[in-house]
Amino acid sequence: MPLIDSHCHLTDERFHADVDAVLARAHAAGVAAMVTIGSELESSRAAAALAARAPGVHAAVGIHPHDADSANPEALAALRELARSPRVVALGETGLDYHYDHAPREAQRAAFAAHLELARELGLPVVVHARDADDDLVALLREAGQGTRGVLHCFSSGERLLEAALAMGWYASFAGMITFKRYDAADLLRRVPLERLLVETDSPYLAPVPHRGQRNEPAFVVEVARRAAELRGEPFAQLAAATTRNACALYGIAAQGAVPLNPES
Repeated sequence: MPLIDSHCHLTDERFHADVDAVLARAHAAGVAAMVTIGSELESSRAAAALAARAPGVHAAVGIHPHDADSANPEALAALRELARSPRVVALGETGLDYHYDHAPREAQRAAFAAHLELARELGLPVVVHARDADDDLVALLREAGQGTRGVLHCFSSGERLLEAALAMGWYASFAGMITFKRYDAADLLRRVPLERLLVETDSPYLAPVPHRGQRNEPAFVVEVARRAAELRGEPFAQLAAATTRNACALYGIAAQGAVPLNPES
């Protein structure tokens, strides 16, 4: 059953020496497609370039909230041009991070709002990083309105943000932390309708059990999907098929063995 790693960072320096081998292992493990994510202009350009040459790889381009200070008009114009590349399928990652506060919160909110506006203009989904900022995220999503769509990636936020996003038809994606012994939010994982669920690695970060302590990579999304199925009480094949269809629907991509859905379905 094919899977899609809906969020990874294949242009991270930890993959520079062996990215082609990483891709080969992913395909061998049954990962039909991967979405590699940009965090600022340099990695966004690299993500678009990798997607242009590597089968099964698609890209998202954006400016992470840690770098929100760099989201000036020139940078946003550059993102707009990058987003027109054929294998760029989303904007992000963007969002709010009030845990680390590496950028002023006002700058984070402005950058996130600009990404939402650009996504609406271009008809692309948004990949959202959310940490300790649920109230502002809910407010900004509701302000953006039903004309936007996207995913709360590596979901670890609260019920209010989850319900607000689901009510707008958004998706929630879960990563390797759901395999950790200390994971205590399975009730929220189970609350996501199967047709709105995605899986990801967020590699090279958050390697799932049994790969803790290693560099994470897209092949390990199988472990995330397996654990998600266990926690939800669903057959693995059913969850794998659904998350693959959902990723195809959100990102407008096709994967071998997967049937894309209409984004509005």
